[in-house]
Amino acid sequence: MGSSSGDFSVLVLASDLGIDARPFLTASDREEENNNREEETWHDCPSYLSDEDFSDLDALQLFRVQGTDKSGNRIVRIVGKYFPAPVVSGERLKKYIFHKIFTELPEGPFCIVYMHSAVQKEDNYPGLTILRWIYEELSTVYKERLRIVYFLHPGIRSRLVFATLGRFFLSGGLYWKIKYVSRLQYLWEDVKKDEIDIPDFVQNHDDVLEHRPLTDYGIEPDPLHLSEVPPVGFSFGRYEDRWASREYMS
Repeated sequence: MGSSSGDFSVLVLASDLGIDARPFLTASDREEENNNREEETWHDCPSYLSDEDFSDLDALQLFRVQGTDKSGNRIVRIVGKYFPAPVVSGERLKKYIFHKIFTELPEGPFCIVYMHSAVQKEDNYPGLTILRWIYEELSTVYKERLRIVYFLHPGIRSRLVFATLGRFFLSGGLYWKIKYVSRLQYLWEDVKKDEIDIPDFVQNHDDVLEHRPLTDYGIEPDPLHLSEVPPVGFSFGRYEDRWASREYMS
């Protein structure tokens, strides 16, 4: 039978043969395949991320992403007083922080504003070892994106711990990024007031420190609060008349 323009041929390949079919594609099909392969992007999901419910920690407002500082760094606000250390393990804290960072923190540099106001070691402090472990578990990309840590209202104990043990327990990159901020007025030099929410108890703590600055160094100038006792109308009591009569006799 003679061939005609309508004739065609079929090439059948066994499916189990490892033959690259791309040479049989037309130029347009080959270009389309290359474009599709470029659009495919695979993301490895970190093993420590899960579908765990963190609604209880979210309700505490412990960790929030808010505004930017004056250098353009996105702010991660952490309120230490809100962390229930006795009931939350270090492992769950790490999962929660990573969950917030990977799901809420946008691209670009960021900073941390950590509020240490009224923190009690037994109730709100997870421990320096756990904090170091969490930081070291972060990928290098996020460590480089972290520009500075504003440590608000550090007590004398915190300063001593970080000054003596901080270099051993914290990596050099994190240790030198910590900036101690003793008052809110100094925080406003780096962060605008409308860029971050300040809890009422933090503001009240700042007011106390402003009137009694020695408490920054662990010194309570008036432990009995005698300055708050109302003044007495008289000072001599029942001996006042006797002392007055002696003046007249002299």
